[in-house]
Amino acid sequence: MTAAELAAFGDGLAVPSVVCLWIAILLRAPGALRSPQQRGLWLAVATAAAAMTLNLPDVVAYAMTREASYAHTIGLVRNLIGVLSAGAVLYFVAAATRGRRLQLASWVGTVVWLTTLVVLDAVSPEHGTHTIPASGDPVPSLPYWLVLISAHLIANTICVYVCWRYSLRTESRGLAAGLRLFGLGTGLAWVFWFAYLLKALLASTWAMPALPLLMNLHGLLRAAAILVPTLFTLRHTLADTATAWRLWPLWRDLVQAVPYVVLSRPRAGRVLELLWPPVPRNMLVYRKVIETRDAILILGEYVAPGVPELARGHVAGSRIPERRHTAAALACVLKEARRAKLAGLPGRPAQAPALELPAVMQISEEGGGLRDEARFLVDVARAYASPETSAFTPVTGTA
Repeated sequence: MTAAELAAFGDGLAVPSVVCLWIAILLRAPGALRSPQQRGLWLAVATAAAAMTLNLPDVVAYAMTREASYAHTIGLVRNLIGVLSAGAVLYFVAAATRGRRLQLASWVGTVVWLTTLVVLDAVSPEHGTHTIPASGDPVPSLPYWLVLISAHLIANTICVYVCWRYSLRTESRGLAAGLRLFGLGTGLAWVFWFAYLLKALLASTWAMPALPLLMNLHGLLRAAAILVPTLFTLRHTLADTATAWRLWPLWRDLVQAVPYVVLSRPRAGRVLELLWPPVPRNMLVYRKVIETRDAILILGEYVAPGVPELARGHVAGSRIPERRHTAAALACVLKEARRAKLAGLPGRPAQAPALELPAVMQISEEGGGLRDEARFLVDVARAYASPETSAFTPVTGTA
């Protein structure tokens, strides 16, 4: 790939990168603005997106066709927003490490950088857009560019170090992934500004064709970084929805027999239950598991003596995989207990229940293992609807 092709490829990512940044910013705005820990990160990405928007090839080309004052204003605003982004990066680092001195330093440093740039721009000779040409002096001046570049290099160096350090220490996979993505994107931005430093001081231009690619990859990585919590939440929601869908047939049959275990009035069908749950969506699986377990405990009073042993023998002689024997045996017992309850047969509330719960459900009764219990109940629901369970017909005394 030639230098021109590399530069064209990088420029081709400019619009997708900016669009992804703004989408991520809008999606994360509600949660980020409520959280002091996420606010700095969101502000850093938002200001970077604004600066990159003003640096889009079409925006730059349009500014160059206007009068010099217009091009100058666009260039100055873009640089000032970029410095504000660097300050926001430092603020994010300070918020993540809970360093009050660094938080204060980030704001003071940002104000100093911004003020210095405005002063240096004002005292420079009349000029148009800000640039470092291949030959000749930087516009508006070398000190202006050194201040601008130093702001980005200092902020990005600290950010990369902190992101990498804390990504290794955190136990949260989501936080670690977000920090690494943000640190990697910031590292690419560091390379971008270091190349500009070499150009300003040494007139070195060998890295310039790669700079659009570096900057736009940096934008995509930062967009991905702030979307990590959203993606983890989405994955969690999809997993809960799948679990609730699989539990629904078992839950429906059991609560038909013992409807008083249901906290909220259920919807008319499984699809409506998932689209419009009667409880907060993040509580849907929790309620399904708790209500199913409560129903199982109550139906345990309607299990006839000898049925659990017959169920285990029936399952052992079936084609059901051994790892699911416990769930399948429980499904067989529940079928019979539900039939006895609906038939109006008396239960045995004063006696020890004939139904012995598996260990995974006993652990959940003590306050833990909800995910494990949900997985087990999904196995029970699968077995409950299987032909092997339907074929179970114990010959025992009445309940």
